[in-house]
Amino acid sequence: MSQPISDSEFSAAAGVTDWRVLYWGAKALFETGDFATGARFVTAIAELAAEMGHDPLVDLRPDTVTVQVITVGVGLSDLDIDLARRISEAAAELGLRSDPSAVQHVQIAFDAADPEPVMDFWSAALGYVPVGGGNLLEPNLIGPTLWFQEKRHVPPRNRIHLDVSLPHDQAQARIEAVLAAGGRLLGDRNAPAFTSLIDPEGNVVDIATWQGRD
Repeated sequence: MSQPISDSEFSAAAGVTDWRVLYWGAKALFETGDFATGARFVTAIAELAAEMGHDPLVDLRPDTVTVQVITVGVGLSDLDIDLARRISEAAAELGLRSDPSAVQHVQIAFDAADPEPVMDFWSAALGYVPVGGGNLLEPNLIGPTLWFQEKRHVPPRNRIHLDVSLPHDQAQARIEAVLAAGGRLLGDRNAPAFTSLIDPEGNVVDIATWQGRD
């Protein structure tokens, strides 16, 4: 039986330096150099997952493998720490290097006076499924997640914004890049959980981390 853990407990655990907590679990990206090496690594991951009875999400590309550990219905658990450690050990045996700065999770957030019918619309339009807490997920967990929040006083424009969940040690650099690109700070009272920035036409992005959300 898995035991839930907090984002901070995962981040502070030994043996998970390759990993970063984002929305929907923790991710690591490993540089494989070629597709065949990546395939061997994925095979090793599959064997570890079968042994543990706990499956990660794996994305195999020509020169990288990205892995996400998550316990469905819980978030992060002790099983995720154990699996993450074992995957990192398998990567080390293959001589693979991780790049923690290369992981992120993109979420589209909707402000709505009445979120339910808006959720129903986008669920039908995209084929996404509701999972509670105002969230819609792509069935294969590939596309960006959608999140709907109730706001009674919603302006007529810009009801949709992007959330970019980043490693806690990469967020400030991304914020500075946005500002350098002509963005303006909209609000940081909720930092480091999220910092809101606005583009020249009034569109908003929140740069988010796990910190401040436990």
